[in-house]
Amino acid sequence: MQSQWEAVLPRLQRYKSLSVPFELNSLKGLLSCFSNMRLILWNTVLTLFVTSLIGALIPEPEVKIEVLQKPFICHRKTKGGDLMLVHYEGYLEKDGSLFHSTHKHNNGQPIWFTLGILEALKGWDQGLKGMCVGEKRKLIIPPALGYGKEGKGKIPPESTLIFNIDLLEIRNGPRSHESFQEMDLNDDWKLSKDEVKAYLKKEFEKHGAVVNESHHDVLVEDIFDKEDEDKDGFISAREFTYKHDEL
Repeated sequence: MQSQWEAVLPRLQRYKSLSVPFELNSLKGLLSCFSNMRLILWNTVLTLFVTSLIGALIPEPEVKIEVLQKPFICHRKTKGGDLMLVHYEGYLEKDGSLFHSTHKHNNGQPIWFTLGILEALKGWDQGLKGMCVGEKRKLIIPPALGYGKEGKGKIPPESTLIFNIDLLEIRNGPRSHESFQEMDLNDDWKLSKDEVKAYLKKEFEKHGAVVNESHHDVLVEDIFDKEDEDKDGFISAREFTYKHDEL
């Protein structure tokens, strides 16, 4: 659409006695510049809108959960921060090959891990919440929640994984609110590595489990790596509580 000045200028130029003022030419150029800027701005807005729309249409990766077995009575369900004792078998979806089994590759022993702190796969943290002792689940985990683009060991990059997981036991983990004061032995409102390790050892002994020092050391290091935000060697009450509330 022509502007008012662009429509008037041709008529003014028909009169030989009149010349187009410098100001009018300048204004015409300025109006043309504004028109180009509007076009560029519109194209930018349209591009951003389409990009955001496409992003919104792409679903977030999620774990597919199938309950294979459930107990008649469930006294407690798993939540973030709990210690879980599990047996599991892991398969590659593409060919069904077994890449790990606690029954075969771990001297037949189940493993302990803490739910919700990325100690295991993201897919485990999502797929094992609300689980009962004696329950068995099948998890189908997409690459984004498994080993992603890198892969690991026998697991190729971008692999969808299938896990059959059997929950044997649940215990209060070192991340629960109820545990903080019990762990904070000197009442200084922060947790040292020794305090966290002592708590783990006591919990295992209380339930008659074998104390595995090397496993506890690895677990403590993992907890501090994720919770000690300021890397001062301690987990403050704020760091501990904030992290737990995120689970």
